[in-house]
Amino acid sequence: MSDFLGIHGTALALREQRLQLLASNLANADTPGFQAQDMDFSRALSAALQPGVGAGDPIAQAAQGARYAPASSQPSMDGNTVDGERAKAAFAQASLEYRASLSFVESKVRGMLTAITGQ
Repeated sequence: MSDFLGIHGTALALREQRLQLLASNLANADTPGFQAQDMDFSRALSAALQPGVGAGDPIAQAAQGARYAPASSQPSMDGNTVDGERAKAAFAQASLEYRASLSFVESKVRGMLTAITGQ
């Protein structure tokens, strides 16, 4: 099945990982000492597509390896580094990218079902 979806199945899983990180940032925007994180999607995708030598889930490992702490534009007195407006904008953009990947995967699956059923 991964051959059928190609890069898009991996991309969808990585986009989900990034959305989880960004949602965590938004959920903890008022938590003292919380350090915001993001994921470099391009770097994670490249790492996930490399033939793995380690054991475990290559997508989770790639997502973990591509995490970084975004620069905080306004330092907080309580040590929280989440910039609410930027976090919301990043989440909105990541949501659109996820939906685009999901639509592509859906169309591939729909095309395969049409070919199988002949309808």
